[in-house]
Amino acid sequence: MSKPKYRTAPAPTPGMPGGIPYIVGNEAAERFSFYGMKTILVIFMVEYLWLMNDLPGRAMSRAEAVEKNHLFNTFVYFTPLLGAFVSDAFLGKYRTIIWLSIVYCLGHATLAFMGMWGDAAWWLAGGLVLISLGSGGIKPCVSAHVGDQFGQTNAGLVTKVFNYFYWSINLGAFVSTLLTPWLLEWYGPHWAFGVPGILMCLATIVFWMGRWKFIHVPAKGLNHFKEEFFSREGMGAFGKLAIVNLLFVGAFWALFDQTGSSWVLQAADLDRNVLGMQLLPSQIQAFNPVLILIFIPLFTSFLYPGISKVFPLSPLRKIGIGLFIMVVAFGLVAAVQERIDAGYRPSILWQLLAYCLLTASEVMVSIVALEYSYTQAPRRMKSMVVSLYLLGVASGNFLTYGINLGIQIPDTLGDLYEAAEKHTAGSKKISVEGNQYTHQGYDKTFGTEDDVTAKIEKGAILEVQCASRAVLEEAAGRIETHMRSHDWTAPTPETAQELIAGIQDPWGRPLNYVFINTQLCRISSDGPDQKFKTPWDEGIVISVSRPEPDSGGWLDAILGRLQPDQPWLDRRKEEQGLKPKAAEAEEGEEEAEASYLTREAFIGGQARLEGSPYFWLFTWIMLGTAVVYLFVARKLTTRMYLHEEEADA
Repeated sequence: MSKPKYRTAPAPTPGMPGGIPYIVGNEAAERFSFYGMKTILVIFMVEYLWLMNDLPGRAMSRAEAVEKNHLFNTFVYFTPLLGAFVSDAFLGKYRTIIWLSIVYCLGHATLAFMGMWGDAAWWLAGGLVLISLGSGGIKPCVSAHVGDQFGQTNAGLVTKVFNYFYWSINLGAFVSTLLTPWLLEWYGPHWAFGVPGILMCLATIVFWMGRWKFIHVPAKGLNHFKEEFFSREGMGAFGKLAIVNLLFVGAFWALFDQTGSSWVLQAADLDRNVLGMQLLPSQIQAFNPVLILIFIPLFTSFLYPGISKVFPLSPLRKIGIGLFIMVVAFGLVAAVQERIDAGYRPSILWQLLAYCLLTASEVMVSIVALEYSYTQAPRRMKSMVVSLYLLGVASGNFLTYGINLGIQIPDTLGDLYEAAEKHTAGSKKISVEGNQYTHQGYDKTFGTEDDVTAKIEKGAILEVQCASRAVLEEAAGRIETHMRSHDWTAPTPETAQELIAGIQDPWGRPLNYVFINTQLCRISSDGPDQKFKTPWDEGIVISVSRPEPDSGGWLDAILGRLQPDQPWLDRRKEEQGLKPKAAEAEEGEEEAEASYLTREAFIGGQARLEGSPYFWLFTWIMLGTAVVYLFVARKLTTRMYLHEEEADA
């Protein structure tokens, strides 16, 4: 008895294709796994990664974490080119999705076991590479696989199904953005990364179960792929979509994907009490998928038909409107950051308003660009051309990565830490004597005033000596005295300047004060080069680690029964001797309060662009892009391609 063959062409039926429920179910579970991991990635790199090995390391800066997050996003959305090529030329969409899903699962497993053996940073890098290959490789195939299920008879359902498809993505994202930050906070990285891995395995199984329901459009081989791709029709579609996705939609993604990086870090600086819930910074992202679930039917059933009565609302016009809405959304976030920079702690509701605008932009840009890319692609190039939509996401994230890489100031103290970590015996600029590591400083000469010396043992910097150390300690003492008498809150820039007035560095210049948030501030000297924000700035970061009190709301009452006595970070710091045990701290109130404040020295290693100027930069980039788009979109033409139906059905 011969084995039944997969169906290769859609039937001429007006109804919904039978494989759609399996695709939608698979996408919900897969998006849970991806967004669950991605939601906590920046917070993990800043606050957790340095504690994952047997010995504590050096915490990653905010700018570096944002940079690495967007570099990962760039690879995730660049690898669709590889997946699309393999699918269209060799394996077909179904087999490409199955095999790369296994790679995807291995990536999640790598993150879940991170820190159990070897260097956690290498495990993190390996896991992210595997997820980039797996997640990115299947993306164009899954999106194109949805469209492959339709023929001319039920083509009218394509828009509805792509909306359902996007709806399932955001359902999975909503659940994961609430659950995984909570798992990270209380149960640690192994569970927080492990649960999304389990969901990815489930997604793979669900997709495999629908194999007999799917339309399997076969690959045509490498030669046929070349003929299609380099044909006049193929190159025309490819060029047109490259302009839309790489330039204009790419700029949209440069801003949108910062909801998982810079917006999360901003959320940590806001008052996050909402309706009796004290939200974690990463959980704020859950509002985006909630709004998507509301906005998709609202836009499809009411807003689009209403606007179309005034003027024809083509896909290109929807994208243009969405780009300008994104300008307003990011401008609002920049305005909120200005209040934070001034020493205030605004309500998270302002960021939620920005999320409403951002989500409206997403509906009009992201969903429409995905549908537009599929319908404009020639029939045998669906995966390859749809990958251009995803390559637009990569181009946007690469822009954000490049900007964050460019604004980082070289870390002079980090050079000493790296020398100690690699057990190097010294270099032209670093000398070693026992556990003392000395940098020759700005004048490139050892034994002079601007030398920087660090005592480093067992992966920890125990003591830093530099020319400004004494005056920095004096200024830090004044700031901390003020914080103790003002409910452990960092002073505003105006108050801080009054507190440290009269203190000068060894070169006769006043000290700088930067308010980051109510529990984090920075004092610095311009250093021997007497220039602000260079590798020779000498300073101290003062942070408050006092636990936030429960809001007393209903969510705290429910989750309190599921949570351990202490967050995972506190337990881990106790294990590594970085924090006194809770029982010991409770013996005296003064001892407990002493553990609230932490000083960390730095020499360079900060960011040239931070605070509200950072957000305003991206706002202006988006505005310029939206204006240029108005002129380019008028020159573009559209043509719809769908698959032919079965002739004998």
